[in-house]
Amino acid sequence: MHYLEMKKAIGAGLLSFPVTPFDAEGKLDLDAYRAHVGWLSQYPATALFAAGGTGEFFSLTPAEVVQTVRAAKEVAGDTPIIAGCGYGTAMAVELARECEAAGADGLLLLPQYLVGAEQEGLFARVKAVCDAVEIGVIVYNRDNSIITAETLAKLCDVCPNLVGFKDGHGNIEMVTKVCTLIGDRLSYIGGMPTAEVFAKAYKAAGVTTYSSAIFNFLPQQALDFYDALTRDDDETMNRVLKEFFYPYLDIRNRGKGYAVSIVKAGMRVIGRDTGPVRSPLTDLTDKEHDMLAEVIRNAYGDGALRMA
Repeated sequence: MHYLEMKKAIGAGLLSFPVTPFDAEGKLDLDAYRAHVGWLSQYPATALFAAGGTGEFFSLTPAEVVQTVRAAKEVAGDTPIIAGCGYGTAMAVELARECEAAGADGLLLLPQYLVGAEQEGLFARVKAVCDAVEIGVIVYNRDNSIITAETLAKLCDVCPNLVGFKDGHGNIEMVTKVCTLIGDRLSYIGGMPTAEVFAKAYKAAGVTTYSSAIFNFLPQQALDFYDALTRDDDETMNRVLKEFFYPYLDIRNRGKGYAVSIVKAGMRVIGRDTGPVRSPLTDLTDKEHDMLAEVIRNAYGDGALRMA
C-alpha cells in the first residue's frame, strides 16, 4: 500500500490492536491469531495493528513480530495491517524492513527501550526508520519518546512517508499545537489507554480517530461509540461512558498492566479465549474476570457474552 493511501486509511475510521494469543505455556499461537484477526476483519475497522501495544509488542521477540504480521496479512483481506516497530534505532530499522518484507502496509513506531532522549536523537531515530522503508510510518508519542511539534514539523519536511501521529501522552495542549502547526500533512490518532474515555477531548483538539482496545471483544459496540463520536452525539457517548467505560476502568485500574490484561479477559468472557498475557504482565484474577463479565452484561445484555 502506498504511504498516501495509508494516510487516508488511518484517518477514515476506527482503528484497533488485535491481541496476540498465547497457549497455556506462553507460546505464540498463530492459528488462534489468524482466527482472531479474521473475525475482526469482518467488521469495518479501517486498519488493524499487528503486534501493537495491546498485542504485547514488548513481550514478543522480533521474529514473532514478523510472524504475526505475516499471519495477519493472510487473513485480513482488504483491511490494512500496520506492524508494531520499536526498541533502539538499529533494531527498529531492521524490524521495519522485515515487517515490510512480510507484507505490512505501514508501521507504528513505538518508543525506544528504557532511556529518554533529546529531540535531536528522537528526530534521528524516526528519520532512520522512515528512510529504511517505503511504507507509511506513524510515530507514537508516549512515555519516554515525546516528540515536540517543532521536531515533528522538521520530520515532515524530510520524511515523505511519515503519515501519522499517535498520542498516548495525554497532553492536550501539545496535541492541539501539533494538529494546528502540522495541519493535514499527517493523520492524527488518539492512543491513550481506553481511548474512548478521551475521545471527545481529543476530537476537540483536532484528532478525529483512535485505536480501540475493546474492539477486540466488543467490536460492534466499539463501532457504535465511534459513530456517536462522529455525530457529536453526546447523549449516547455519556450514557455508554457511565454504563460501560467507567465501570470497566474501575477494574482496569486495580492492577498495573491491566490495560492489556483486561482485554484478554474480555476475550475469555465472550467465549473467544486468546490465552494468558506474557510476563511481566499478569492476568486478571477470577474475581475480576467475573466483575468484567457483569459490567458487560449490565451495559450490553447477555448477548454480548456469547460472541463465539
